[in-house]
Amino acid sequence: MSVYKDFSVGNSKILLWKYEEGEHFDAKQLLEPENYERLKAFHPKKLLETLMVRKILKDILPEHKILYKDGEPYLQPKDFEISITNSFPLAALAISDEKIGIDLELFNPKILRVRDKFIVPEERIFIPENRETEYLTVIWSIKESLYKIHHSKYWSLKAHYEVKPFDLDNLSTIECRVHDEYFSDTFSAKVYLFEEFCFSVVV
Repeated sequence: MSVYKDFSVGNSKILLWKYEEGEHFDAKQLLEPENYERLKAFHPKKLLETLMVRKILKDILPEHKILYKDGEPYLQPKDFEISITNSFPLAALAISDEKIGIDLELFNPKILRVRDKFIVPEERIFIPENRETEYLTVIWSIKESLYKIHHSKYWSLKAHYEVKPFDLDNLSTIECRVHDEYFSDTFSAKVYLFEEFCFSVVV
């Protein structure tokens, strides 16, 4: 099996792997010694997602490792920025010269139950009722991507992450921002829809 989708753009390599039944990954070969004991104990599907990401890395930068600090992944050597996302049977890795955030979400009506936890009135007004699940999933995914660039355990997706109005028929450039009472950083997101998934990229 090879890379399922390639969303690379500019100086950012963004690759997605799709697990095929019967596909085998050698944990001893792919996992970093520093992570092996902890990661090998993962649930089988979560372990497969982890191994798919390592397989992508080995194909691009075979001498690099993915390590963790305070739960956040980083590349060693630290010559590139990375972001990781997964939703079985898919997993993706982004490697870039600059900060990057990616997120993969499965469209699921259950998101309607938690919408008030992550959207604000300014976002609600541009969401059509007949496509609410799709719009909410895109907003959630973009905010998750933003969080991977600009994160703090004290911040909430509702209070500090904003997605500007967009149309599902034009997802190539969506303005978004991270903010609090002291600062506001604006970003541009790009979203891809395929199968039953939403994949967002913020650089």
